[in-house]
Amino acid sequence: MAPRKKPPRKPPKSAALDACVNVAELEIIAKRRMPGAYYDYYAGGAEDERSLALNRDGFGRWALHPRVLVDVSRVDLATDVLGTAVAMPILLAPAAYQRLAHPEGELATARAAGAAGTLMVVSTMATRSLEEIAAVAGGPLWFQLYVYRDRALSQRLIARAEAAGYRALVVTVDTPRLGRRERDLRSRFTLPRGVTIGNFRQDGARARWDAHGGMAAYASHELDPSLTWEALDWLGRQTRLPLVVKGVLRADDAARAVAAGVAGVWVSNHGGRQLDGAEAGIRALPAVVEAVAGRAEVYVDGGIRRGTDVLKALALGARAAMIGRPYLWGLAAGGEPGVRRALDLLRDELETSMALAGCPSVRAVERDLVGPA
Repeated sequence: MAPRKKPPRKPPKSAALDACVNVAELEIIAKRRMPGAYYDYYAGGAEDERSLALNRDGFGRWALHPRVLVDVSRVDLATDVLGTAVAMPILLAPAAYQRLAHPEGELATARAAGAAGTLMVVSTMATRSLEEIAAVAGGPLWFQLYVYRDRALSQRLIARAEAAGYRALVVTVDTPRLGRRERDLRSRFTLPRGVTIGNFRQDGARARWDAHGGMAAYASHELDPSLTWEALDWLGRQTRLPLVVKGVLRADDAARAVAAGVAGVWVSNHGGRQLDGAEAGIRALPAVVEAVAGRAEVYVDGGIRRGTDVLKALALGARAAMIGRPYLWGLAAGGEPGVRRALDLLRDELETSMALAGCPSVRAVERDLVGPA
């Protein structure tokens, strides 16, 4: 009898990560390693997921018009955001509940962002406290704020973020309530035991989550749906940090935010997770940039999976591009090394794309680099 063949050994995590040549391949590993409900929480969008698809499709509406015979023997990706130097214009957007992807959660992400020389935006709904994240971060941090009905909670968060060294306050304005995320409704998504919102660990967040009956009910009861433009004035009085408004898709809203004194406007449809059918960030970006007219920095997220996506965003006027799911796939695929791999892949793709487009630096990326496809 012939000897039974041994099944092939699974490569160690580092080898599997190194074998990935793009962030889509990290997602394949992440999906295999995550419980289905947790993968769907990260991957899914609202209702029919039209906005989720628009975010990717939007990049295909723009074509690159590269320059030739430009010296690109050296390509410099360095830039700055709100006066903070970063090694590349790829920043990490806020993402909740990162311990669903890996036991270290936001701690692993913060270390990887610092190692890459870039900036992480920490979510109010992080599974580690903002102080714990700041203690391990090797790079700059911004804090993303949901304004609670109990504004004293928000005031305490702002004060804690200032004390911990965060450099900007990002207020999310597109979430008066959660969108209908049907994948989560089907799976009856909830946080596993032992995982809670780290910033409210001492305030009984887990008990309130359970009492309300899950994520959507928690958000409905806790977050302030009556938020208006008055909130920007209120926030400005609470902090010395520069203020960024996240979740803008309209040019008139962008102009009003700048008139209210914000330092940054973040173009976003919340990863397709809120209003289904809302415009893609990359398609809304040009009108917002025109309305802002250089009076504030502009950022964009949604559907960024390639270095060429980042290049198009820069050409359309974004100061930096924000990524969410790509680094979450890296986190689920391999913890801190996985996040590093995601950032390395996108950085290398951007550097190659800039060289091929005749852009030796971020400053050399101009509006005429892109046109309608």
